[in-house]
Amino acid sequence: MSSSSEAPITLPDAAEITRWLETLDQAEAGADTVNQLFAALYDELRRSAGAQMRKEHAGHTLSATALTHEAWERLAAQTRTRWASRSHFLGMAAIMMRRILVNHALAKQAHKRDVPLASLTLTEAQHIAGDGGAREVVQVHEALLAFEQVDPRAAKVVELKFFGGLEIEEIAELLAISTATVKRDWLLARAWLFRELQA
Repeated sequence: MSSSSEAPITLPDAAEITRWLETLDQAEAGADTVNQLFAALYDELRRSAGAQMRKEHAGHTLSATALTHEAWERLAAQTRTRWASRSHFLGMAAIMMRRILVNHALAKQAHKRDVPLASLTLTEAQHIAGDGGAREVVQVHEALLAFEQVDPRAAKVVELKFFGGLEIEEIAELLAISTATVKRDWLLARAWLFRELQA
């Protein structure tokens, strides 16, 4: 296998990234395309992972880098997904990172089955930190699953904003809705989750 480290990779535009993403679900997508995509999207994936890891307790066994790489590996293996755009991919990366962290928290909880879930306000949930982080991640995850039954779109907004660290404009683009709708959904979701998490 020849090395292509002589020439630096220039960052492609959004249209080029979309073309590369479209080839990921095709058999002819080569390693070179996959590597170029990873290089082009790495900073944004790492930013999303960093936003999620800031909500985790200190001393978490996963790092933002490890979370980025694990999410990438899982997403690159999604051969049935047709990626519509860079925002679509990054949104799904945020969801994948959430699942990885929830699975990690559930595994950690399995070792401490006698520890009850603590009550958590939405404000506390937005700053998940401290020794109870794993329990709190699971509690927020379970509340969000319940909220998906009430309002799936607003739940998706929460998932992308809270777990993915995406901005209002990015969420609006990804979900093909207005920024005003995203803001309304976010306010509705916060009120519902605040009540649910205090119950």
